Amino acid sequence: MRINRVVTRTGDGGQTALIGGDRVSKGSLRVDSYGEVDELNSCLGLAVAWLQDPSAAELLHSIQHRLFTLGADLAAPEGVPVPRITPGHVEELEQAMEPLMDELPPLEEFILPGGGPAGAALHLARTVARRAERTCVALSSHEPVNEQAIIYLNRLSDFLFVLARVVNKRQSQPETLADFSQKKARKSR
Repeated sequence: MRINRVVTRTGDGGQTALIGGDRVSKGSLRVDSYGEVDELNSCLGLAVAWLQDPSAAELLHSIQHRLFTLGADLAAPEGVPVPRITPGHVEELEQAMEPLMDELPPLEEFILPGGGPAGAALHLARTVARRAERTCVALSSHEPVNEQAIIYLNRLSDFLFVLARVVNKRQSQPETLADFSQKKARKSR
């Protein structure tokens, strides 16, 4: 796909085109849903920029490509032929998560999002994935949405949580345990 012009002026009135040609408000839940997936993809790009771990970067690049499929899925109303998220895509995430979980000790307490720059970026991406999921659920109460898209976002946020912990561990960045009493937080390795 070659894009000749970035400035088209077609959205100046607050409307945008979905895949298939329908025009909708830029404030619609559908536009919010795929916009949040785009934001998530950018967060993953930031995490990759901070990573010192080629295998984790390769996983994230693969997910970034998949997020384009998810964005198209959300930008195309039901019946418009585009690639869609499938149960196989969800299964890919689950299979990628299993060996990562084997690297981690069991989590018995809540941890604060953070660690090193890459881990913190992955925690941020996790929260954006959760927001995108909530927006897709809200959209699904008004319009048909591929249920696998919602499941994928749910599983992706789990995956990103696990990967953030693994990356912090691999880069010797301690986790900070949440302290509900607001005393000095303890570090965990």
